[in-house]
Amino acid sequence: MGIYLVSIGAQDWFGGADGDEADEDGHGALAAALDAELRRRGIAPYTSVPEQVGLVRGSGQSFEEKLVPPMDGFGELCRAHLSEREAGLLLSWSVLVPFSLDEEIHLPVENAYDDETTVAGAPQVRALAERLAAAIRLPVDVIPEACDNLDLTTWFLDGAAQRAATTRPGPWAEDLDAAFYVALYLRAAQHCVRRGCPMTYC
Repeated sequence: MGIYLVSIGAQDWFGGADGDEADEDGHGALAAALDAELRRRGIAPYTSVPEQVGLVRGSGQSFEEKLVPPMDGFGELCRAHLSEREAGLLLSWSVLVPFSLDEEIHLPVENAYDDETTVAGAPQVRALAERLAAAIRLPVDVIPEACDNLDLTTWFLDGAAQRAATTRPGPWAEDLDAAFYVALYLRAAQHCVRRGCPMTYC
């Protein structure tokens, strides 16, 4: 049990358009509502979602990480280095899409945790995560880049992060829980843009 941040393939994204529960029959109602809103804003509909591929550890073709550590330190970090609006964007989205959005899109579609879905653009989220990573001097060259089977979660929780902190000290090592979420949102946004797939919590 717990909350996971995962990538979504085309079959799940476009499935369930008849209003079935998203976690059972896909996110079709959400996909349809998003496309309608994009058209209303003069933006092309989001139809180029890649198919989900079978798990190959280290391939970086899918994304799955578990939100285990407490988020208090991460929230404080956001308030210290981001504006209120920027922090709200980073902390409040429920679906991430791989293209730019000038502002979040709020859709009256229920998801696993709320009766409204907030959609954000991955390029905007990536830019904010990059700023936080720079602020805490996160060693992005040593943290896992492929996150297809809890690689990032395991790295932070099973001792590798603590070992890295002894050879790569810096502000990031002072609060590994906060550093985990900086890395999580950075890698999620990077994956979303690179693969062109949506991301959500489940």
